[in-house]
Amino acid sequence: MNGKTATIGRDVGRILEALGGLMGVSIVVPLAWGEWFGAVAFGASALVPLSVGYGLHRRFADADSPSRLHGMVVAATGWVLVGVFGSLPFLLIAWGVHLDLPSTLEATSTLAAFQDPLNGIFESTSGFTGTGLTMTDNEEVLPRSLQWWRTFIEWVGGVGVIVLTTAILARPGSGSLTLYESEARSEKIHPSIVSTVRTIWWIFLLFTFVSILALFLAGMPPWDAINHAMTGLATGGFSITDNSIATYDSALIDAALIPIMLLGSIAFPVHYLILQGDLRNFYKDLQTRWVFIYMSVGSALLWAFLYVGPYDSPGAALRYGAFQFVSAATCTGFQTAVDATNVALGAWPAQAQLLVAFGMFVGGAAGSTAGGIKIIRGLTLIKGIRYHVADIFYPDSAVRRLQINGRRLTETEANREFVEATIIVVLWIAFLIVGTFLLLVILPAEEFSLANVFFEVASAQGNVGLSSGITGPESLPAIGKVAFLGHMWIGRLEIIPILVALRVLFRRGGMYA
Repeated sequence: MNGKTATIGRDVGRILEALGGLMGVSIVVPLAWGEWFGAVAFGASALVPLSVGYGLHRRFADADSPSRLHGMVVAATGWVLVGVFGSLPFLLIAWGVHLDLPSTLEATSTLAAFQDPLNGIFESTSGFTGTGLTMTDNEEVLPRSLQWWRTFIEWVGGVGVIVLTTAILARPGSGSLTLYESEARSEKIHPSIVSTVRTIWWIFLLFTFVSILALFLAGMPPWDAINHAMTGLATGGFSITDNSIATYDSALIDAALIPIMLLGSIAFPVHYLILQGDLRNFYKDLQTRWVFIYMSVGSALLWAFLYVGPYDSPGAALRYGAFQFVSAATCTGFQTAVDATNVALGAWPAQAQLLVAFGMFVGGAAGSTAGGIKIIRGLTLIKGIRYHVADIFYPDSAVRRLQINGRRLTETEANREFVEATIIVVLWIAFLIVGTFLLLVILPAEEFSLANVFFEVASAQGNVGLSSGITGPESLPAIGKVAFLGHMWIGRLEIIPILVALRVLFRRGGMYA
């Protein structure tokens, strides 16, 4: 194995070691609930990534620090392997129940779905990428072990698997910055990248405890509050109830969750500055300012669409519209609009579904836990177009600067950032169109409309998790599940690292020169 591949192997090994550690820590939960089969499953699952990761890490311990190319390949490869190895608890617990290992638990259809490895990989990938689409048909009947694992992987995945690995295993000078940036992050809190990621985790832990307390005070039972606070703050959206947040049918709980989801959609460097007492960043920071502007405007528009549509009172339209738009735009994916409480989201008017899809497309701030193309990228695209159009009216000798979020960019810097934003947005839309076309081909036309299909693909690629009813162990064909795995992967890593990794793979495989 050459030096380049050795570097990738070592860093992927470290990621797998971290994953094994997460599984090992999770043994505490089944032990606390007396689910001995869950403890065995987590223990056995942990041994696999730990063994593989330790072998790779030890074998290539002396490999060079990663370059930018290495970082992208490590990110793309590591996230695939985390999704695959992370499915082991689903698979082992499902088959353990099937074999009647725990006498107190029946093999429900929900658990039986995870006997199919593809469903387990889907659930694991959906969790780690913070998507929230699920292969379960009733989360309430899952053992506490799996309820916890679904929550835990979303919580970790919200900040980032590589960020966690860097915080725990990284050493100064080991290429940590390269790996950090490969996970679609750029801004640092401290000069040291290890200090930066550890500060991020301290902030995340603080907000998690605050969120748990807020939901408990709003009326959620303790176990429910713990799980929904973790997945809400991570903007993941997995729930432990069959109808997501609609199960509680509580306006107070809905209201408590909105600020929790908003916290997850604001960049961690901004949180750090605000916690240091610099409250001006609520309006001074470009992304944070626009988080509140576009989510407020989007909620108002959705309220209008719903009030003249399926809802007969302005209060109900506001309650469901505001929650669902914030849930979509923060890429959380909690649902309150289901048949059990009111009008299911999949039955909303097409214009309402498309507006929610637009929220999923844009997403939250870069450097947060949210998905989508990110607010800063959309603003860069708009400002860049205006900058280039205005350029026509200036003489060739004019020296111009493009200002974005307090930074004055030279013409070269402005062109570079504009091109990067354009490439990602164009590729994002291209994959969205291809995925929509594929689903239209494989799904029965009489069951799902174009708006339903477009909505579902946007939800997968935006790492959101809202569903119009397409995703499920039986309703979504295997080819659709594989396609959605790709969409979730693309959405989490923002396309470029994946294209780089595929190019490296094809070249190594001799597919082209």
